[in-house]
Amino acid sequence: MTVQTTAAEKRAVILLSGGLDSATVVAMARAEGYSCYAMSFDYGQRHRAELDAAARVARDLGVIEHKVIGLNLNGIGGSALTDIAIDVPEAPSEGIPVTYVPARNTVFLSLALGWAEVLQARDIFIGVNAVDYSGYPDCRPEFVEAFEVMANLATKAGVEGQGLRIKAPLQNMSKAQIVQAGAKLGVDYSLTVSCYQADAQGYACGKCDSCRLRAEGFKAAGVDDPTRYF
Repeated sequence: MTVQTTAAEKRAVILLSGGLDSATVVAMARAEGYSCYAMSFDYGQRHRAELDAAARVARDLGVIEHKVIGLNLNGIGGSALTDIAIDVPEAPSEGIPVTYVPARNTVFLSLALGWAEVLQARDIFIGVNAVDYSGYPDCRPEFVEAFEVMANLATKAGVEGQGLRIKAPLQNMSKAQIVQAGAKLGVDYSLTVSCYQADAQGYACGKCDSCRLRAEGFKAAGVDDPTRYF
């Protein structure tokens, strides 16, 4: 059933992982006057702490609806985030790291696209970043641009000329700039979890690539880091 929207209302679907970047994107979309609808995924990742974090962020930032979609990406494996037999690396690596999840952003954006059509939302926000994106191919500007083209070819909304946009406001920002932007918008980063191997309470390892980038970002931004480590 399609949700009706008023002419004055602009809606956005936002991919919300529960981490630092996606929380900042929710705050940015809200600051731009969007009614925010967040989508998270229980995709077979190593821990559920990030989903708990996503729920906290959604409540704190006034998201209208937070939808959690169940997937089974661990069924295909191929990533340290979905296959417990593959260790999460604790040192920087060259090339595409083993924490890359095959097709993850393609799948996530596709489901967000479907919900956007139902909501009559023209904008989908994703927190990908090309400056320190850890080598993931589905975080590059070329990917975002190509997906937007596909979205407008593959949907009723696109064919009827309503125009769907994939917005990646963090694309060319450093982690420090992201932290500073979020802090100005009132993001409570203590609610977020970024660690690839956090424990059930959301405590971070402090050793993985995601923890390293997060810690460096807070330090460079001159903002107190609220991350809890085990």
